[in-house]
Amino acid sequence: MRFRFRSLLAALAVTAAAAALAQAPDEFGEMRRLLADAIEKGVNESRKAAGGGPIDRRVIAAVAKVPRHEFAPPELRPFSYLDLPLTVGPGPDATISQPSLVAVMTDLLAIKRGEKVLEVGVGGGYHTAILAELTADVTSVEFHAKVAQAAKRTLGRLGYKGIQVNVADGYYGWRPNAPYDAVLVRMAVPDVSAALLEQLKPGGRLVAPVGPAEGVQVLVLLRKAADGRVTETGVMPVRFRALPGGVRL
Repeated sequence: MRFRFRSLLAALAVTAAAAALAQAPDEFGEMRRLLADAIEKGVNESRKAAGGGPIDRRVIAAVAKVPRHEFAPPELRPFSYLDLPLTVGPGPDATISQPSLVAVMTDLLAIKRGEKVLEVGVGGGYHTAILAELTADVTSVEFHAKVAQAAKRTLGRLGYKGIQVNVADGYYGWRPNAPYDAVLVRMAVPDVSAALLEQLKPGGRLVAPVGPAEGVQVLVLLRKAADGRVTETGVMPVRFRALPGGVRL
């Protein structure tokens, strides 16, 4: 899941030494701010060159606020504010994604306060918390029960008590709370299922890495029109672990 900006790397190099020494929560707060600022600068520079608009400041504020180190095991906390994915356990599917990718994917969803969001694959729960900073109505569906339980405990401890974390095959979404204004798929899928598209409201947005489990995928943004038609935009190449559950027929 590598996605880097040259300016981001330069800015984060300054924080690496501090991260290794950081012990107190107030020091982590400063590193979060530096990380958020570097992501904003890197994304905006990249988008300006391509003729696009700036990243939503609400997303950057969420990155600056959510304590990413709280989702990491103690031995990895010094690396929490580097622009890297982290494996947090239990199991290889419990990860917290690269912060710059978290910001870009969240921004693409264009979430408004009060909208309903579905997250497919809770991982460590970090991205879930970012979503919850933008709207209170967040539902997550996770394939592995132990991963779901661990993320739910961390989210609850940090005060994110309104998030629903369910155990099921997220490839098919979560029908009990549908329809959704936005759907985020955090792991690679070979295609976006008809079930997920059915659970998306007219006017809704869906972001997912689509492609083979082994190799490069494409981060896509799907928009559902009022008449039900779906348009797809390829955003950029990415690398994500495959959504667990095997091949669906």
